[in-house]
Amino acid sequence: MSEATYAPSELRRARYAVAAVFAVHGAVTGSFATRVPWIQDHASVGAGQLGFALAFTAFGAACAMPLASRITHRFGSRAALRGLLVLWTLALVLPSLAPTMLTLCLAMFVYGATAGMADVAMNALGVEVEQRLDKSIMSGLHGMWSAGALIGSAGGTLAAHLGTDARLHHVLAAAALTLLGLLACRWVLDLRPAEDQEAPPRFTLPPRSALLIGAVGFCAVFAEGASLDWSAVYLEDHLGTSAGLAAACTTGFMLTMAVARLVGDAVVNRFGAVRTVRTGGVLAAAGGLLIVMADHPALAMGGFGMMGLGIAVVVPLCFAAAGHSGPNPSQAIAGVATITYTSGLIAPSLIGGVAQASSLMVSFGVVTVLAFGLVLFAGVLRAGERTPVKAGTPDAAVPGPRS
Repeated sequence: MSEATYAPSELRRARYAVAAVFAVHGAVTGSFATRVPWIQDHASVGAGQLGFALAFTAFGAACAMPLASRITHRFGSRAALRGLLVLWTLALVLPSLAPTMLTLCLAMFVYGATAGMADVAMNALGVEVEQRLDKSIMSGLHGMWSAGALIGSAGGTLAAHLGTDARLHHVLAAAALTLLGLLACRWVLDLRPAEDQEAPPRFTLPPRSALLIGAVGFCAVFAEGASLDWSAVYLEDHLGTSAGLAAACTTGFMLTMAVARLVGDAVVNRFGAVRTVRTGGVLAAAGGLLIVMADHPALAMGGFGMMGLGIAVVVPLCFAAAGHSGPNPSQAIAGVATITYTSGLIAPSLIGGVAQASSLMVSFGVVTVLAFGLVLFAGVLRAGERTPVKAGTPDAAVPGPRS
């Protein structure tokens, strides 16, 4: 992007605007996740078939995510984000309309494609705002995503408890979230490329420096994706709970994620990225063990809460580490984003495949092992540790980074 100087008030407004965009994006995910059991019943598919259909989410995202940077390059950051976010909010309606396995796969492909492009665009803008503010905000932005997901899942929990048709629920949710997204996009930074800047390639492999960082993100986002899409199914099918209580488990998981991310920047500044992630990995692995061993819904819900608390700040710290990991920070950030986001999209399908071959309990045993990987590999995030900002230091208008 071309250099530009922004007043502190403009940067604060842009920060709040992109935070609202993160919340809208999360609310779509939360609205979908809590109604997965309804969608499964409506399409008359088993656990393995559901996992296969969810795999089309990853396929759609993998095909479409590289296009996001080119769309931003052509139309500018504000217009690109506005269009991609609207496509994502409207795509919420599609899965609940699918009556068969084939139509569900097609719906999930579109759902994943629009989710991936909007996610790349909003994270890129978040990084731009963070660089201009010269302080960590990514954990807080992801906290807003989790808060939005919590609100969306709370609505889904209520709808499931009342026995509301998911088609009606998702049409109303999509309409409201589309309006909120359009409003928020009015105040995000309108960044445009320099005149001599070439369009980004349609596809590029992540740089070597991003692979280990991406592996840490992979572990965390795999656990997050598995918990989001399968926690309700786990309680309903494995522990025999009601649909309302099963949906409440997903809401509880999102609550712990939201709280941890909203306070995450302060925790990292106090203890450092590596120590924070290692401690979180221990907590997440302990939560996974509790889920696997639980014979009562309350224990499993506690395990999902521990899982969410342990993995919450990992992805924002991966972005920070990528930005300091090599000669081309933007390419490293894009590589880490691709690895971590793909992890979250393939996790639900892999969990379904393992469940079909064995059981959901074994599936979450795999999640537990990956969560412990955070303890082993947290050291690669050392590059992203920030020097604490001294109290009383005023914000300043900071020139944008050179491309």
